[in-house]
Amino acid sequence: MNLLDSSIVPEHAHDIKDEARKFAREHIEPNAQEYFQAGEYPHEILEAGQEANLVAQDIPEEWGGRGLDLPQLLALTEEFYRADAGIALTLQLASFGCEITYEYGTDEQCEEYIRPVAEGDQISGLAVSEPETGSDLAGMQTRAEKDGDEYVINGEKYWIGNGVEADWITLYARTGDDEDNRYGNHSMFIVPTDAEGYEAEHIPEKMAMRASKQAHITFDDCRIPEENLIGHEGAGFMMLADFFNHGRVIVSGHGLGIAAAAIEEAWEFSHDREEFGRTINEFQAVQHGLADMLIDFESARSLTWRACENVANNDHAGYWAALAKTTATEAAVDVSEQGMQFHGGRSVLDERRIARVYRDARIPVIYEGANEVQRNLIYGQAP
Repeated sequence: MNLLDSSIVPEHAHDIKDEARKFAREHIEPNAQEYFQAGEYPHEILEAGQEANLVAQDIPEEWGGRGLDLPQLLALTEEFYRADAGIALTLQLASFGCEITYEYGTDEQCEEYIRPVAEGDQISGLAVSEPETGSDLAGMQTRAEKDGDEYVINGEKYWIGNGVEADWITLYARTGDDEDNRYGNHSMFIVPTDAEGYEAEHIPEKMAMRASKQAHITFDDCRIPEENLIGHEGAGFMMLADFFNHGRVIVSGHGLGIAAAAIEEAWEFSHDREEFGRTINEFQAVQHGLADMLIDFESARSLTWRACENVANNDHAGYWAALAKTTATEAAVDVSEQGMQFHGGRSVLDERRIARVYRDARIPVIYEGANEVQRNLIYGQAP
């Protein structure tokens, strides 16, 4: 099956899609199960992705990247996630948060921090969520206080990709307390992970996406120079709103890749497994189930690529990003669950790809804004 065909993909994104598929087949698929079961960070695959110029290449050419646009990134994403969500997440998190600096930061910040990521010498991270606050961006409590020519940071961040591995992170922190403007109280900062007062530890074993590492970060009087402020104080919320519109289209690609993997496994298994003297795909109930999986997938993929175009053109971006993210990630949950059912008792075995896919599918419906929040955005921003 070739569920991720290029017919729906803009022509200029075909080459990067082909590159991503070739890389996924050579480096991700053969190692996926090993890294999932070991729960180890795939350093070697990350290095291979950097050498292949498939990591951090959304970064503009002037700062060392390829300047991949949103359709190109989506085309790459669905290929990577079809091969394995955990390894794919590690590859994409290597430049997480960089967009905020190259869109709003200074040339000096880009030269010092963005270029090394584009060239594969460093990796970054983005620290937004907190132990008690996930989707409420205006409610984050980690604080950055101005003290002379420095900012002093105190607080905690949770579920932070590359919190341990990164050379620096983009931090979303409170800098104001204006109750009449709760969306103007946060700012964005560049924080080197070797700064005094920065401490990070891996979050213990996860049920899914185990090749990707998330961290719990604490800031204890962590000092950074004032020039590490990105843009100006109070602009953090609006920076993230635009960033997440693009990010949610990419997370839709997470869902599409996972869903494609589930359908591939279910299709192959149902055509090979025999019950009552015939392969189970000959039963009408199974045929209907497979048909429903394809309906869910193709509907989600069509919507995602339409949303990609609209978000890229800034046409009701928040609305379309939320629609796509919700639809594609929930399709992944539904089709992977049906795939488990078709596999019967063998679905619960760790060595089965469908078991890994089923676990992984449960995660994107939560990150980048839980789907309950996406429904609020869909309703509130309907054109």
